[in-house]
Amino acid sequence: MARGSVGVHVVRGDGDDGTIRILTTSPVDAPDFTRAVLDVAGAVLTWPVLRDAGVPTAEIHDVSRAQQWLWAVYGERTAAAVHACATGELTEVRVPADLTPLAGSAARLGLGHWAARWWPASHLDGIPALQPDVLGLELAALTHECQQLFDDEGDQPDDCVAELIGDHQVALDPLIQWWHATPPSSDTARQLESVLRSVDDAADGAGLDGEDLRRLRSALDRPRPDGTSVDPAALFVRHDDYALAAGEPLVTSGRLIARGAGTNDWRRYPPGFVDASESAVSWTARALGARRQIEVEVVAHIAAPVAAVPLAAEVRVNDGPPNRMPLSRRVDVWTGRADLDLPASETEPRIELGVLLPGFDPGPGSEGGAERDAIRALVRRRLAAAAAAQPDALTSPPYDDTSGPFLAEIAAATTDEDY
Repeated sequence: MARGSVGVHVVRGDGDDGTIRILTTSPVDAPDFTRAVLDVAGAVLTWPVLRDAGVPTAEIHDVSRAQQWLWAVYGERTAAAVHACATGELTEVRVPADLTPLAGSAARLGLGHWAARWWPASHLDGIPALQPDVLGLELAALTHECQQLFDDEGDQPDDCVAELIGDHQVALDPLIQWWHATPPSSDTARQLESVLRSVDDAADGAGLDGEDLRRLRSALDRPRPDGTSVDPAALFVRHDDYALAAGEPLVTSGRLIARGAGTNDWRRYPPGFVDASESAVSWTARALGARRQIEVEVVAHIAAPVAAVPLAAEVRVNDGPPNRMPLSRRVDVWTGRADLDLPASETEPRIELGVLLPGFDPGPGSEGGAERDAIRALVRRRLAAAAAAQPDALTSPPYDDTSGPFLAEIAAATTDEDY
């Protein structure tokens, strides 16, 4: 096998849909939150988050559309093998895949979408949240750089440059300030300039306009001024009204029967709703005369919506059927209570509890406790690397490294919030 290449297994599916799979050594049954996923023309690409990215696993449902990028991601030998399987010449074959520049850029884009969906922000675990507008603009820049992966069919939700710029352009002025205040020889300054120029180019190609974009163009056209030092985290929107006060009981009356922690399954609600800590979900069972009642507290994510949403707790008692209770946000916690169907004589019920957003729930599957721990460890390593990327650091990882820190991670690593 040639240097700079890895082995892949190209397989034609057994069905009549013509699906072709490019398989690597990555596990296919890992929990959703351990995989970075990218919808591209004619296929879905997947990378493991907990291992080196390398080349992705691919499920190709339209080979003719995928041919526009297959060779540029995997190399000509893998592209030829996919074509041979699609035409029936082969049913499966092992071939070398090249480690191409587009594969690296696509892996970074996939990792960015993973961070937007699965980043385990937690006050309890000391993991700061990523600023969504900063991450959104870097995703726009990466999507623009990876345009060869997409076509005009409109069925690729990850080809969303114009939407990303439109939704997150409020961060353009702070990013320009950060760029001007960063020593030009640093990796962070080069990363900032690369993102800003890609966003400008993408906006121009998409026909976008507006005051923020015009100021960006003007800043890029002028000589870069000498700026003063700034705190990146201070440039962006903060959540100063969020005060961690979880743990206060809903009621103090009644006899305590039992208390415990629930399951915090990240797959069961959208990002930005619940603190990602394992200890974020707790419950207390009380006896109120002849009644038996459960009280639930769930630590809210810093960005959790304050408007009414149907977030719910799912309670199972003594292996019985699951019952759901609505939760409402109170300061920094989601809270709720409901009566339990227990015999008055029972003092130690077996209670299982989790939190979910009905309609978003993926259903039964691996909860992945060990994998969640591994994700937290990964995120802490990335934040440490991001802190090292600051201008006054002695060393810093290269800004164009696939696994190097995103700008949002660098900003988060400098936060002075109480994490």
